Amino acid sequence: MPDLTPKKPIIIAVDGPAASGKGTLARRIAAHFNYAFLDTGSLYRALAYDVLRRGEAPADASASLRAAKKLNMAMLDDPDILAALRTDAVGTAASVVAAQPETRGAILQIQRDIADTPPDGKAGAVLDGRDIGTNVCPNAAHKIFVTARAEIRAKRRWQELRQHNPQVSLEDVLADLNARDQRDSARATAPMRAARDAHLLDTSDLSIEEAFEAALALVSH
Repeated sequence: MPDLTPKKPIIIAVDGPAASGKGTLARRIAAHFNYAFLDTGSLYRALAYDVLRRGEAPADASASLRAAKKLNMAMLDDPDILAALRTDAVGTAASVVAAQPETRGAILQIQRDIADTPPDGKAGAVLDGRDIGTNVCPNAAHKIFVTARAEIRAKRRWQELRQHNPQVSLEDVLADLNARDQRDSARATAPMRAARDAHLLDTSDLSIEEAFEAALALVSH
């Protein structure tokens, strides 16, 4: 008699600090396997964007929680909003918002629902974030913690930002990344760290293609 038990989706957790390359890798892995993809950082950026748009302070936990409770996922499909979410100001504010326990709690179930029931009937999901392997999906089938040296990550982010703001300095970008790393790793709730069973992938000296091949090898064994 055939087994009619629904198969659980394959979940791949891709964590790491800003500008480590984890987002690019997660998207490519998802496309390779035809899995759903979720950039969980975009959820916190959306909250930060909403808070800033209303003229409120990202450090105001009540403002962030209000934004979380009415988060509209459809806004992540709006090209204009997505462009605004990628600004450095929103990124910095998102790091502040993400450190707030109640806000993280409000967003947690959204992430788990997408992982447990990928949209469009996909057989799996790839989630990119800071605490996917440790907190959001601790039972993920595969976990990768992507990292790179701070100066390498800062240069990557600087090259991206200077296309829109030629005046931005590499020193300021490095200082911002270091501050963001500190907030993400020192927060009381779900700090950024590699899961014990995660594969470490240092992309400092790898091209995008080399990093992808290395990541693919880690989840294909």
